[in-house]
Amino acid sequence: MTTGTGDRAVVAGASMAGLLAARVLAERCTRVTVVDRDALAEGPERPRRGVPQGGHLHALLGRGQQALEELLPGLTRELTGRGAPLGDQLGDTRMYFGGHRMARARSGLSLLCASRPLLEDAVRARVAATPGVDVVPRCALVGLEISADRRRVTGARVRRDGRDEEVITADLVVDATGRGSRIPTWLAALGLPAPAEERIRIGLGYATRVYRARPGALGGDLGIMCAPVPPHGRGGALAVLEGDRWMVTLIGVLGDHPPTDPAGFLDFARSLPHPDVRDALTSAEPLGDPAPFRFPAGVRRRYERVRELPEGLLVLGDAFCSFNPVYGQGMTVAALEALALRDQLRRRRPPQPLAFHRHVARVVDAPWELAVGGDLAFPGVEGRRTAKTRVLGAYVDRLHAAAETDAALATAFLRVAALVDPPTALVGPGTVLRVLRHGRHGRPSPGEGGAGPTTTTVPPAGPPSREDAPAPGRRG
Repeated sequence: MTTGTGDRAVVAGASMAGLLAARVLAERCTRVTVVDRDALAEGPERPRRGVPQGGHLHALLGRGQQALEELLPGLTRELTGRGAPLGDQLGDTRMYFGGHRMARARSGLSLLCASRPLLEDAVRARVAATPGVDVVPRCALVGLEISADRRRVTGARVRRDGRDEEVITADLVVDATGRGSRIPTWLAALGLPAPAEERIRIGLGYATRVYRARPGALGGDLGIMCAPVPPHGRGGALAVLEGDRWMVTLIGVLGDHPPTDPAGFLDFARSLPHPDVRDALTSAEPLGDPAPFRFPAGVRRRYERVRELPEGLLVLGDAFCSFNPVYGQGMTVAALEALALRDQLRRRRPPQPLAFHRHVARVVDAPWELAVGGDLAFPGVEGRRTAKTRVLGAYVDRLHAAAETDAALATAFLRVAALVDPPTALVGPGTVLRVLRHGRHGRPSPGEGGAGPTTTTVPPAGPPSREDAPAPGRRG
């Protein structure tokens, strides 16, 4: 059955990356089998075991929301119909970066406040209903079937419910099993080169607690984001979710992790440099105890440099590159990788591994650069700091300060952070001049005009804002 035409594919991992890859593969393959070791119970009641961060805050960046709509048209409407609030990423959120509160603006970038379990449940149901796709729970990938000359993958070895191994014959095997992917180990055992790895050790810790939303307590806002600021590295975020809930995640880096006992959790919230999260929790009703999450390091595996990979083997998602989750890039990058797979399938079926991984590397380059630059801003994070790194860091500090009063700069920064625009958009002549005009501390330089009001409307450049979308009104 291994014909080389790409008629049958196996996707290992029903993660967001795996599900979206399966959705794209179904456009070209007659049969797509998605296997996952989890039970994959229907319904969004609780995060599944294979998503350790599933019970913590997730962000769907602006470009990610656009990509999901491209892959699964109408998904945003479905999620808002299931109670997920929808708003504008700048206009409906209090955002602090570099210690500065960003000016309000109608950025035109959608803010979809859905929990990870709800979002994954909706995506999985859509993918499972796609003709030719079979989602198999409690089924783990345990190895690869390889041709005698080791040049081609011919199938996947799996184990269902702990039973004996079986082989699913396939023209294409896609690994979306996440950070714990065993592909490098299996390649080495076959005498094939494993990808080189880059690691940025951030020592991140989360503690998350869910509360009953108090109407009006946020003044109509849908979220608060206080990004960790060097050198201390404490931060926190709050989002209004479906089911009239608040999810609050406290953040600490380099081992300064928030406690998970209720009193310690509140003390940590009080220690944040801005009072918004602390004030929101005053007299709020918790719906459970705080839960922890640890993320030791961001990891990028350089599959795009491995020429000897067997034909028919592709890697994406966290198995390719695992980002510091503080930046909220993971789900968005997974969606963009699925679009890259669609492009490669249109060129050749099945895709050639080296060409595909080079395409994915280009998708990953910008968010990885942004994440690494943010992590290296903390003096305790090991890594190479060049003169360019230091100059750009100082420039971004000034941009954050200027964005307190300049809504255009706040929007420009968010569009880059949301992966809608490339990082180079922040160093265009007009943007640089605008930053310099504000002076070192974000105030307009003497003799210069002001930057305009702190709340404004920026012409939309993305999906419709909440006013144009079929969504519930702002909640808080």
